[in-house]
Amino acid sequence: MCRHRWTQNGIRMSARSDIGIGMVGHAFMGRAHSHAWHTVARAFDVPLRPRLAAVCGRDKVAVKAAADRLGWAGVETDWRALIERDDVDLIDICAPGDTHAPIAIAALQAGKHVLCEKPLANTLAEAEAMAAAAVAAYPSGARAMVGFNYRRVPALALARSLVATGRIGALRHVRAVYLQDWLTDPQAPMTWRMTAERAGSGALGDLGAHIVDLARFLTGEEITRVSAAAATFTRQRPLAGGPGSGTVTVDDAVVFNGRLGGGALASFEATRCATGRKNALRIELNGTGGSLAFDLERLNELEFFDGADPGPVAGFRRILVTEPDHPYLAGWWPPGHVLGWEHTFTHQAKDLLTAIADGSQPKPSFADGLAVQQVLDAAQRSASR
Repeated sequence: MCRHRWTQNGIRMSARSDIGIGMVGHAFMGRAHSHAWHTVARAFDVPLRPRLAAVCGRDKVAVKAAADRLGWAGVETDWRALIERDDVDLIDICAPGDTHAPIAIAALQAGKHVLCEKPLANTLAEAEAMAAAAVAAYPSGARAMVGFNYRRVPALALARSLVATGRIGALRHVRAVYLQDWLTDPQAPMTWRMTAERAGSGALGDLGAHIVDLARFLTGEEITRVSAAAATFTRQRPLAGGPGSGTVTVDDAVVFNGRLGGGALASFEATRCATGRKNALRIELNGTGGSLAFDLERLNELEFFDGADPGPVAGFRRILVTEPDHPYLAGWWPPGHVLGWEHTFTHQAKDLLTAIADGSQPKPSFADGLAVQQVLDAAQRSASR
């Protein structure tokens, strides 16, 4: 069992400077998070070393198999038991959206740190309650962060730095799309992601949350107004486990326009029915002095247009973001040896462990998650009119 001490910041840490992780959920996101917890202390000099104490899932056989495969020491079938464990200091929530609020609030009230996958919640009311719980737990040392992993793409972290230092001037436009195609086929079976009860929304929360957060992160501004339209192209889908069909109660696609606090115009599109697009996220910022563009399918590159360049040589330049002085790259490979999608979760773990150790507020916070939820809620209400 892990022995703990309390730092001057009130943070509960183990006497061996490790931190016990308890993860809820072991599917797609659980695999990505497990890889990150295993990798982070090997890539970076982190102040706390993660110890994979236990993973939780409803099916005892399935969760035991996942624990063996993903490297977790113990298993639980009830998230309440996971929170009660003395060897767990941080609850990592990788389960469907309808579980986020009860698990996160209970964990924070128990003095545990929380990492919660995006979107923060299924509803605005749940997000507000989670953000309030994080504020209440902060003075006693518990820290909470929402998992918007694309902030941790080195090229996007570099883009944020360029915007913050004025390299593109006053912002005029943000345009962002996130396109997938896994629901193009009407015979694609039902999953929990297609029910409002479990997921809250469809492409809006699943994909739109990412690009809304990136717009906030890259610009440093809030989205103040939206006007949206949404569509569900296939209302009935076959059940995955047997005969019959289920009713889809979320959107397949959403588009919306918005305005940022500084006056810039923004457009967003999120869909799971863009034939041929597997995981296509693209965001572009245009300012009075330059532009930036990023494409997830070229994850190690950032396009930059410098308006100060003379006309004969002006044009978008390709920055290969693999240098050791680029964000996060000092922990990895020599220049030109590119990174992948999974590295973003390792960077996320690094930033969270550092914030816990020094007592600061991890970013993005639950307040950031709430700000994104406010935009999603406004878009959902606009689209329903």
